[in-house]
Amino acid sequence: QVQLVESGGGSVQSGGSLRLSCAASGDTYGYYCMGWFRQAPGKEREKVADIDSDGSPSYADSVKGRFTISQDNAKNTLYLQMNSLNPEDTATYYCAARARVAGGCVDGYVYWGQGTEVTVSS
Repeated sequence: QVQLVESGGGSVQSGGSLRLSCAASGDTYGYYCMGWFRQAPGKEREKVADIDSDGSPSYADSVKGRFTISQDNAKNTLYLQMNSLNPEDTATYYCAARARVAGGCVDGYVYWGQGTEVTVSS
């Protein structure tokens, strides 16, 4: 199994930027498909962005054009560059992993980090 540790959260003003990192350990990073999720107070967790088995990213409509997901396989690290942040982006952000299989990724994320908090003030 894989262990995930997020970092890079913090407090910024509206319009600012942050880069989140997720360090993976314990298993071969290439065995997994990775994603970022977030959960705001009083709301359900939602997927922000993920990377498919072929390396193609997908984004929630609310972050398209502002957030960029990327990964460095050599460093076993997943990133989320967040630009033009607004107060609606305030949430705890989680890194997650699901197994990679032939032709794709399994349904459902199984491994989760502890989360990193992002607060955006107006």
